[in-house]
Amino acid sequence: MKKKHPRRPNPWRVIILLILIGAALYVNQVVVPAMPPLFIPTPTPTRDPESFVSEADALFDAAKYSQAITAYQQAIQVAPDNPSIYISTARAQIYIAQYDDALENAERALILNNNNPLAHALKAWSLDFLGDYTQAEAAIKSALELDPENALSHAVYAEILMDKAISGQGDINAIDKAAEESRTAMALDPTLLESRRARGYILWNTGNFNEAIQEYNAALAINDKIADLHLALGYNYYLLSEYDQAVQSYLQAYALNPTDPTPPYEISRTYATVGDFSQSVQYADQAVKTNPENPKLHGNLGVMYYKNNQLTESIQELGLAIRGGSLEDGVVVSALPLNYGIVAEFYAIYGLALAKSQQCDEAVAIFQAIRIGVPEDEINVYNAEQGLIICQQSIGETPPDEQTEDGESP
Repeated sequence: MKKKHPRRPNPWRVIILLILIGAALYVNQVVVPAMPPLFIPTPTPTRDPESFVSEADALFDAAKYSQAITAYQQAIQVAPDNPSIYISTARAQIYIAQYDDALENAERALILNNNNPLAHALKAWSLDFLGDYTQAEAAIKSALELDPENALSHAVYAEILMDKAISGQGDINAIDKAAEESRTAMALDPTLLESRRARGYILWNTGNFNEAIQEYNAALAINDKIADLHLALGYNYYLLSEYDQAVQSYLQAYALNPTDPTPPYEISRTYATVGDFSQSVQYADQAVKTNPENPKLHGNLGVMYYKNNQLTESIQELGLAIRGGSLEDGVVVSALPLNYGIVAEFYAIYGLALAKSQQCDEAVAIFQAIRIGVPEDEINVYNAEQGLIICQQSIGETPPDEQTEDGESP
């Protein structure tokens, strides 16, 4: 047997093996870490926030406020430190009656820059709409200290002063100051919508309805896509007994903001004024459907049912307004405590509907509550007394000496 000698290694094979090992190490340490994980989308470049702002500004100028707000909010997501975007968002939100959201964005802008007069002005305007007149006045004074020549700030201040006067919170000169502020806004910039709006508001609340209509029409010529301008115009037409034009203005407001029950509510009251109670019922019912948890709207619908001689329906709706309750879909309606004005009207009409439906035990309790609770409300105390006469007559007691139709005051 011959002894086998070991085979000499092939140098080329060794070289190739070393190259393969080196290539594997390179792929593992360099190439693989740089590769994106499988099945995960590759990142896209972040969109320039200015493009969102430009898009939002264009939508704002076209009076497409809801869409503009969405675009501004997208801009905020990529540029959260830009106060001007919050300001633009707040202004658009005020135009479509999103006052809480507008206040929040104005305050965010002030956190980023407390020396921005427009942010203070929009904060003030939001607070005014929300009924916080004291804080609103403080905010607008800050705006005017920073920029005393800003027409929008003077316009907002005029509305705040008038609202304080209307609510009884203003001083003896509040109305004169409001008028002066509105004139200042007009002098600084008569082409500004807010200047025209404020001037119209002052004229309306000082009984100058024709002049107010001129100012509101001038504001609508600048921008006819703001619902509450149409509402204000409708109120002034109503006060001038121009009911057809009032209804048209309310309808335009409702078309622009169909989530607001105010326009159909006002239309129902307008039709009742001219004696068209079937139309009154229709629009009062539409207002309830728009905001079914609002007891005032149920009360109004109950009044319209009563005027349309639908006593059963009237009792049902007025009972919801006065006593509260739940609807079939679970919506809860809170009770309205007796108070002067329209709530007292709900109580009086509820009592009259009960009396005419031979439910005098309950009706008498309502009438007595009116006489005790709102003794200075002459119209509804009179209605309560007439209701008591109806009940006395129905059970054979002393008949009424004189009674107007429906037991309502002449």
